[in-house]
Amino acid sequence: MIAQLATQIAVECPECAGAVGLNDNVLKGEIVTCPDCGAELEVVGVNPVLLDLAPQEEEDWGE
Repeated sequence: MIAQLATQIAVECPECAGAVGLNDNVLKGEIVTCPDCGAELEVVGVNPVLLDLAPQEEEDWGE
């Protein structure tokens, strides 16, 4: 059995321009956190890997 190992890649954070380390098999829609600024980022593209600020969830007061 041959196991395919994920390769680590670095993608630029759109908030602070810091390096965000990701596996190259990351999935679109995943939420990751920038290790430099703490921003929550969403993977919006996978070929190439693109990050954008994750949408903020608004409070739902039961309305």
